[in-house]
Amino acid sequence: MEDLVDKKMIDQEFWKGKRVFLTGHTGFKGGWLSLWLFSLGAKVKGYSLEPPTSPSLFVEAKIDSIIDSKIADIRDQENLYKSMTEFNPDILIHMAAQPLVRRSYDEPIETYEVNVIGTAKVLEVARSCSNLKAIVNITTDKCYENDERSEGYKESDPMGGYDPYSSSKGCAELVTSAYRRSFMQKQGIGLASVRAGNVIGGGDWADDRLIPDILRSFEKNKPVVIRNPKATRPWQHVLEPLSGYLILAQRLYKNQKEYAQGWNFGPNEEDAKPVDWILNRMVSKWPDSCWELDQDPSPHEANFLKLDISKAISKLKWKPVWSLDQSLDKIVAWHKTWLEGGDMQITCFAEIEEYMKGMNK
Repeated sequence: MEDLVDKKMIDQEFWKGKRVFLTGHTGFKGGWLSLWLFSLGAKVKGYSLEPPTSPSLFVEAKIDSIIDSKIADIRDQENLYKSMTEFNPDILIHMAAQPLVRRSYDEPIETYEVNVIGTAKVLEVARSCSNLKAIVNITTDKCYENDERSEGYKESDPMGGYDPYSSSKGCAELVTSAYRRSFMQKQGIGLASVRAGNVIGGGDWADDRLIPDILRSFEKNKPVVIRNPKATRPWQHVLEPLSGYLILAQRLYKNQKEYAQGWNFGPNEEDAKPVDWILNRMVSKWPDSCWELDQDPSPHEANFLKLDISKAISKLKWKPVWSLDQSLDKIVAWHKTWLEGGDMQITCFAEIEEYMKGMNK
């Protein structure tokens, strides 16, 4: 019988000493996951391009001081093979991606190369790792064919994607499914894909993302310029889906067959909010700030997107911990600490510890 504690939360004993190969560790989500895995006692090997922004969470939280960091491209299969097989991980978490919708319109071929062929190369190399038991491949909520429905998308809904980014992640899901059925099942490796909502949190400086755009404007005492204030998204603090990935990896490691499938990790239904709701809340938390509508035409983006998370709640016993309003409070506090020159590694560890206490209530 599985440990009942393992059904409810992250098991620190499980992670102690586990060898985790993490692609995309220099990114926003990858940086937070690196910190979390280190705090759990895992041995982490990161493989990624240089941080995509400056400043970056990777630099500000000194992540290269706590994990083994390899700066390289997942499309370089020879380099990837050497790094991954020499490390010989127990668990592989694949996060490396071209993650931006607007950039995918400017760089469609690169987006497909990284998100589709890159994913295939990661999975191909993984087949040569003798100790590997679990792979978690991170895609996105945008992998679903969006018909602007009001109810949340379920894991069984068809893949699709209007723009190159969303389409590339739908393709990555198909690649994952093919590798699972063609190779991984026979090798006893559990391969799951995970789809999260719009993640937010301290340490994100990406272009064309709502929270970083808001904070940049606040810092400059300029109005936030918004292109689609009524777009509704499943907003969630970055630690929410990461907790789901960790719980899923635990279960996959112990039971490769049962959990090797697609999973949604989104917020509670009431936290799927329009952009203008976020803006008004953020303006209320930052003195002398405001926003205005962008008058320039923009590329197509879905207006409404929501995830059905009932499967993760019922089968993994995972559930969201922080409300959207709490998450915005955390972001503002994190960013002000950074502006004041605080130690961001300590700040992140404290936030992770607080979140884990909330998980156990």
